[in-house]
Amino acid sequence: MPAMQTRASCWLVVAVAFAASLAAQSDDVDEFIRAQMRAQNIPALSLAIVKDGQVVKAQGYGLANRERKIAATPDTVFKIASVSKQFIAAGIMLLVQDGKLRLDEPIAKYLDQPPAAWQPLTVRHLLTHTSGLVREAPGFSATRIQADADVIRSAYRTPLQFAPGTRYEYGNLSYFILAEIVRVVSGVAWPEFLHQRIFAPLGMTSTFPTNTKATIANRAVGYVDNDRLRVADEWPALRASGAFLSTVLDLAKWDAALYGDSVLQESTRRLMWTPVTLNDGTTYPYGFGWQLGMFRGQRYVRHTGGMPGARAMFLRFPDARLTVIVLLNLDDADPLAIADGLATRYLQTSGRLKPAPPPDASPGRPVACPV
Repeated sequence: MPAMQTRASCWLVVAVAFAASLAAQSDDVDEFIRAQMRAQNIPALSLAIVKDGQVVKAQGYGLANRERKIAATPDTVFKIASVSKQFIAAGIMLLVQDGKLRLDEPIAKYLDQPPAAWQPLTVRHLLTHTSGLVREAPGFSATRIQADADVIRSAYRTPLQFAPGTRYEYGNLSYFILAEIVRVVSGVAWPEFLHQRIFAPLGMTSTFPTNTKATIANRAVGYVDNDRLRVADEWPALRASGAFLSTVLDLAKWDAALYGDSVLQESTRRLMWTPVTLNDGTTYPYGFGWQLGMFRGQRYVRHTGGMPGARAMFLRFPDARLTVIVLLNLDDADPLAIADGLATRYLQTSGRLKPAPPPDASPGRPVACPV
């Protein structure tokens, strides 16, 4: 047999074996997801598995709308809650790349008469949750539409919780301020800035702010209380800290962009995925809008999200070039357990998985990431 024909036959055998492996894994994944949904009483879930920037599995399960019996698909639009923080952080970093903003400059120059206690606060402190600001601005109301600047001013009289840079404490107010800085520096509303610089160029046509007036035919209904599954209240207010609706396929486009320089430069991405260094020289596993850590021998960057009627998980393994995206329409659920289970299956296939840790260890969860 000629050498070229032999090589072709060899590749055919490999391709058939790989396809068979993926098919078997797909069946296992479907069984795993359905078991998790039964155990947690999740109405609907969509997932995408992305390898090397290419979607290798995208699937919807359950009902995105129980009342109308509408099935979930990979195109179902869910709230992504605090997964949105990475986009606010990316907006800041685009302005840094443009030379219009510096990470270590004081935020006071972009705010209306902030208190003296806020003078030491920098953009970097906000990105890394090391500012000492209260978690939530006292004036925020999910039912009241108001300017971000007004929400921010409501926190002026609240003392800092700790000296800036001395420790990490997750909060949403910091990302309200970051969004306001994007508006002030760019001269356009921050949702529009992110649409112009990220969503539109990447073809993320199903990503919207939560207060969109657009009619979205495939939008999931959110539910609360997994014992009774009541329809969640919609929040009229737009929260910069949990701003967007999206689909697993749109988020897969964002994931693909994170392998190249079309949006964020390599040096920028590396900076965003570097643990914050505190004033005493120690580090904490949070970057700029991303939680950092190790899972079964693999470095990850990720973020969870949760709000009434939704939970979300965006989990990337940069070295393995694998990403797991999970969106669901119930807030009383654990997407991290689901994402960890999916990651285990796909890392196993790639031969990158280290043995499971003993029961008292939990390397996949080095830090709680509130939403």
